[in-house]
Amino acid sequence: MDLESESKINFIPCIRWVKQGVAKTNPEKVQLTKEELVQIINETKSKLQIAEAEESTSGNDASMTVDDEFKLENYDDEEDNENPLGIASLADLPTNAEANFSDSDDSEKEDEKLKVDDNLVLVGRVDGDASTLEIYVYNDSEGSLYVHHDFLLPSFPLCIEWLDHEPGHPPGNFCAIGTMDPIIDIWDLDIINCLEPAYSLDKVQCLDWHRLEAQTLLAGGCDRSVRSFDCRTPEAHLTWMIQGEAERAIWNPLQPYNFFVGTSEGIVQYFDIRKGELWSLKAHEQDVAGLVVSGQCPGLLVTTSGDGSVKTWDCKNDTQPVLIHEKDFKMGNVHCLDLCPNYPFIIAAGGDKKSNNFTVLNLLTIDVVKHHFGNRELVELVPQESSSNQ
Repeated sequence: MDLESESKINFIPCIRWVKQGVAKTNPEKVQLTKEELVQIINETKSKLQIAEAEESTSGNDASMTVDDEFKLENYDDEEDNENPLGIASLADLPTNAEANFSDSDDSEKEDEKLKVDDNLVLVGRVDGDASTLEIYVYNDSEGSLYVHHDFLLPSFPLCIEWLDHEPGHPPGNFCAIGTMDPIIDIWDLDIINCLEPAYSLDKVQCLDWHRLEAQTLLAGGCDRSVRSFDCRTPEAHLTWMIQGEAERAIWNPLQPYNFFVGTSEGIVQYFDIRKGELWSLKAHEQDVAGLVVSGQCPGLLVTTSGDGSVKTWDCKNDTQPVLIHEKDFKMGNVHCLDLCPNYPFIIAAGGDKKSNNFTVLNLLTIDVVKHHFGNRELVELVPQESSSNQ
């Protein structure tokens, strides 16, 4: 058991906070009948058996390139009686579902309610062969942090972005997830036990919705470019070339024409869409895996890298950043981070150390950060009321 646990992959590649007050206090819950659940299990078992038969006839050579990239070549070297998915080994269930399932406890409904001062933290997790989106609830006044519900993802999650804009509908509570598949899935966070995304978009490597113009998206990929486009007319877009592959691309919430890019070369670049690049900085020796700028504390910029370091910078007045503090979070490779939208110095980070791969930290507990930013006047741009209706 211990050897199996040590060899199992368990890490967090992407994280995103959700501000207070946007989630439904009583999330909707998908209720499958027992007959529907039996049908899904049996259909899934049949599909897995077909897929396994096709794989056994086609050989293993075609899959080695992708597997080797993520060092998964030994995942199939398991005992014949083990199944990582835990579904294909199920016997066909009889259609008499009453014999297999019992009613759930109504007390769960109370546990699912959300408070108006709850923040959500969206956490993409890879655990062995399974990829999931975990929705944590964080309540600062209570000091609580727990998983509220989760979604099973079809593929490895690369990036997460929260959005409330759906054309022709009132503001909602959605997130866009970029995965290893050539699509971006949009999930409704106010639905529990959801089996599939609400809808899908084309593939990107990283993305960020504009805080003032809900239809404007910033997207970057492996082609060493970043694009800004209006989702209503995606064929018309602006493009900037960057120094490496785009690992993170984010708008500056306090400067609506400006955005940051973190690249695979450890470089952070800063652009004005009207003027082009304003500055570039060699922030890390490895890729810039995490990049976030505060929408309340001017100049607060935080980056992280595959080397495990988390750096706090000051780039007030759009000047080249000055390093304020560097910290090892003891999380192995830190793959992602995000600042809480309601508490300007609380940060969430995800890494690949199995015993410590997710943490929430108040940066003001670090003396040098508190001394530098603690007395800085906080500001915030207020989104235009009409933006969600455009």
